Amino acid sequence: MHSGPHRARILRQPKKQRLTRRSFLLATLALPGCAIGISRQESGPPTRPPLPSPSPAATVTAPVITPTPAATAGPSPTVASSPATPVPTPTVPTSGPVAIRVETVLTGLEAPWEVAFAPDGRLFLTERPGRVRLAVNGELLAEPALTLPVAAVGEGGLLGLALHPNFGETHWVYLYYTYSEGNQLWNRVVRYTESNGRLVEPQVIIDRIPGASIHDGGRIAFGPDGRLYITTGDARNPPAAQDRTSLSGKILRVEPDGSIPPDNPFPGSPVWSYGHRNPQGLAWSPDGRLYATEHGPTGDLGLAAHDEVNLIEPGRNYGWPFVVGTLVRQELPDAVPPLIESGNDTWAPSGATFVTAGRIPQWQGNLLFAGLRSQALWRVVLAPDGQTVTQLEPLYRGKFGRLRTVVEGPDGALYVLTSNRDGRGSPQRGDDRLLRLVPG
Repeated sequence: MHSGPHRARILRQPKKQRLTRRSFLLATLALPGCAIGISRQESGPPTRPPLPSPSPAATVTAPVITPTPAATAGPSPTVASSPATPVPTPTVPTSGPVAIRVETVLTGLEAPWEVAFAPDGRLFLTERPGRVRLAVNGELLAEPALTLPVAAVGEGGLLGLALHPNFGETHWVYLYYTYSEGNQLWNRVVRYTESNGRLVEPQVIIDRIPGASIHDGGRIAFGPDGRLYITTGDARNPPAAQDRTSLSGKILRVEPDGSIPPDNPFPGSPVWSYGHRNPQGLAWSPDGRLYATEHGPTGDLGLAAHDEVNLIEPGRNYGWPFVVGTLVRQELPDAVPPLIESGNDTWAPSGATFVTAGRIPQWQGNLLFAGLRSQALWRVVLAPDGQTVTQLEPLYRGKFGRLRTVVEGPDGALYVLTSNRDGRGSPQRGDDRLLRLVPG
């Protein structure tokens, strides 16, 4: 059963080590069942030499996680042989008095990465080996809408997908994928036009985003302002995250045609924020604030864990590789501290969404993000100011394996993709799957 709310205990940094964002508040949270331990995240430790420390490190106290009894989960879900009709699984208790039913919508997917809903009810999703799949009336079509010759190396391949806000008129589908040119890996965003269930007429939106076998970022999403936001990883080159002329380790913002918005913080540049290691989740709160999830180190810099959730502000520096979570390796006066970080535990956070539809009122306004290594769906409760975390709760830990993303569907249900066939998970029957969470 749910063990009740867990309030954040706020710590302030010593004055000499304080990072600036108005005043830096660090939430030390008591989490249900949070004994994850230090582990590698989406990939193994990089083989490149660690970045030399530019100066002796100053240590800022990281969150101390106090394990408490975890929420009880029900028996393993039953997966149907046909993906045509959502199949209910036993009710799994969660926080609050409402029970949540988990249904299996689609099965037999191969390392899916993103899912999006068209206004006509069709469902688009990407599979990392290079396929865009289409589901109509709950049926996964056998023929892909598009197959791309991607470089599905390590964490690369076909990753993000976004539908244009006016998809009903434009039929534009945006894809983020990794490709190889000679011995170099790159990432690009390409716009396609959907026609009769096929993606045609490719138009490159942004190209030559440095790629690697790990740290490719890959999330793309349209914001409330109608601009396209793109997360990029440092591509195993940490210093590039601090170089504003590089597309690595950034959140980018462009117009739907790839041009640079006139109100971007750096004139003529697509860079919206920088100093990121490997951001993989983007979500806007109901009041328009942008939040991003970010993978911490997995051996680079001789560190592990320190995953982050950040409140993204235009033109700001999020510290990597000199500020890692709340560990300051080199003073950066303009570095923005994370809203919350995992300390020595590993979340491996990926796709994220806010709960806004009201179908699960106990979670209304909460931020959810999917966890890969942690194998959990994380629920984040924010204070009204949007800058303080008051509760953090892992849901379904270990129940469905690695989770890649969570989105809120047009029906108000929550949809979750598993990622157990990505070479790092333990596939269960029917994997990979698209799950649906509804009140039970």
